[in-house]
Amino acid sequence: MNEYDSNRIFDVVEKIGYKKTENQENADCYIINTCHIRDKAKEKVFHEVGRVKKIYSNKKKPIMVIAGCVAQAENEEMLKREPFLDVVIGPQSYHKINQILDNFQKNKKKDETEFDTISKFDFLDKVKNSDSKVSSFLTIQEGCDKFCHFCVVPYTRGPECSRPFKNILSEAEDLIKNGAKEITLLGQNVNAYSYYENNKELRISNLINELEKYSELERIRYTTSHPVDMTDDLIECYSTNKKLMPFIHLPIQSGSDKILKLMNRKHKVEDYINIYEKLLKINPLIKFSSDFIIGYPGEEKSDFEKTLELVKEIKFINSFSFIFSSRPGTKASTLSQVNEKFSKKRLIELQSLLFQNQIDHNKSLENKKISVLVENRIEDQNKFFGRNEYFNSVIFDAEDKDIGKTVKVIIKNSNQNTLFGKIENKMKAA
Repeated sequence: MNEYDSNRIFDVVEKIGYKKTENQENADCYIINTCHIRDKAKEKVFHEVGRVKKIYSNKKKPIMVIAGCVAQAENEEMLKREPFLDVVIGPQSYHKINQILDNFQKNKKKDETEFDTISKFDFLDKVKNSDSKVSSFLTIQEGCDKFCHFCVVPYTRGPECSRPFKNILSEAEDLIKNGAKEITLLGQNVNAYSYYENNKELRISNLINELEKYSELERIRYTTSHPVDMTDDLIECYSTNKKLMPFIHLPIQSGSDKILKLMNRKHKVEDYINIYEKLLKINPLIKFSSDFIIGYPGEEKSDFEKTLELVKEIKFINSFSFIFSSRPGTKASTLSQVNEKFSKKRLIELQSLLFQNQIDHNKSLENKKISVLVENRIEDQNKFFGRNEYFNSVIFDAEDKDIGKTVKVIIKNSNQNTLFGKIENKMKAA
């Protein structure tokens, strides 16, 4: 979502004369767009600011802007701590950035962190999306009402808010005209999308089925989902929709019902497995990835072992796993931490299992022909990058004319994270 937001910020500031520059030593405005999910996010931002300060130590400084979730969470403290900063702007206030920059000389320091999602959506819907990537992102929903006890999102992105249905399709049309062959629908709880039009609720399943009608669009994805919102109409799309990719990122966080309850996840392991079984029943080709938090306050050895059992049952082909790290303001921040030594040992054991699943999945594709959407040439190499249906990274021999096409690639070898191969017709030519 930060990549999408960064692109939209540029679409906005371009209206008042700003242009992108690769020359970091000669910028009029320097924007750092931030995320607050990972550990030590704030300190990483200050480290980056320090790097910029060195660049401009003997030059006229640019307007220094911190945007995104760290700006939302830390706002006034950041301005007080670092005089080099000029503006902090939260993710629901990007529509105000032109006014802030235009009036900067008068207002100087500026803190803009109100939750104003509807106004932001209304404003951005009038600004054309200039993204011209083969695989493009499209935000349909922001915010969260779930209040998982470990998560800062409700405090940095605000409550759940869904964009108007027609406006999403209009932006999708712009992206397709710009060359997008794949669109990934985005939201903090993307499958909670809900918009009422003429007293009828429109959900993400309706969006997916409308997008399928665009002939130039070849692939549809969405992220990130919550198990509670994995409704039957969305599950049915995996049976009826030919462009929805058979790969689902569905975070569970733990294989223990006790820990899920402590996390306030609002679902049980059994609910997750039921979703998994429903999806496999209607489409046996579906693969899963997930998120796991290890060492959550209250986790005992038996809870961790239940997580391992779940991973063995559902062979996730790609997952993100981290040791619990406290976020200020969340309920879990007040709880006693699990011994760090135990947490690190458990994480290593879990990741060993998860990584082996990835390796086994990738190995199973060797010497097979797979469909790959060619996204771009790898810089300074005569190799190209793309992804298969399961979001695996693929590096292969191709030509510039292949960019934007879905091609057949013979996989010759693989490692944990990447598949390597050649386009089928090049194999025959060789």
